Amino acid sequence: MTTPQRSTLRLVLLRRVSTAGQLDGYGLDAQESDCRKWGRKVSGTPAVGNATVRIVKVCTDGAITGKASDDERPGLHEALELIAAGDADGILAPNLDRVARELTVQEATLSVVWAHGGRIFTVDHGEHLPDDDDDPMRTFVRQVMGAAAQLERGIIAKRLRNGRKTKAAKGGYAYGAPAYGQKVVEKELVDNEEEGAKALAKQWKAEGMSIRAITARLNAEEIPSKRGGKWHPTTVNRMLNPEARQAARDQSNRVRAAEREETKRRRADRMLSRLT
Repeated sequence: MTTPQRSTLRLVLLRRVSTAGQLDGYGLDAQESDCRKWGRKVSGTPAVGNATVRIVKVCTDGAITGKASDDERPGLHEALELIAAGDADGILAPNLDRVARELTVQEATLSVVWAHGGRIFTVDHGEHLPDDDDDPMRTFVRQVMGAAAQLERGIIAKRLRNGRKTKAAKGGYAYGAPAYGQKVVEKELVDNEEEGAKALAKQWKAEGMSIRAITARLNAEEIPSKRGGKWHPTTVNRMLNPEARQAARDQSNRVRAAEREETKRRRADRMLSRLT
């Protein structure tokens, strides 16, 4: 596809920081500064068709993961709308990782930009040219780099999960709210003597009381739950039976995993629907 050349190249500067925080210290101001420096450096050169680079809008996605699709990211959504409306000629970002950290979202975003005759530039690469049947290596290299970024994120996340599991197996505090009767002191779990319902519940259970009866008695004696509300049989059962607590946690993990997969499919479908 041949992109018309303009004497002025109108670009939307796209910045993003994730919900996990900027572990690399690459914040919004630094991203914008790098993009503007790049624009000044290449302005009037063959790298941008000898055009003068002009930033027409700065779009920001603050505290939003790069896995999110455009309708979950107001900054990216606004940038795409400006291109579709003809008010901008393309997007400028520090790198493709700031456009999207998930390969499916990255490729869908690029497809939308190119479908509207737009161009996309990153400081670390320059222009990302549309796919060309006569140059399959172009697509391959871009997608491999995107997949590598996604793999890196997955490895880091897995390392953190494994660290939490190892610490939890040793009896340390890993993540989430401590169970009733426990609290965190200097990053370690210790008994919380102020939460005495667990000892009472164990005593009543030993005396033959059912879970429902224990629940009713805790509420009747106005002994608050961990969050200060009423007790429920499920909560009491988890407190007295570690196996039930772990089973509930495993079920929640399965539900969240299924939801993540469904979210990935919806994101890709929504992004690609803009082509039709």
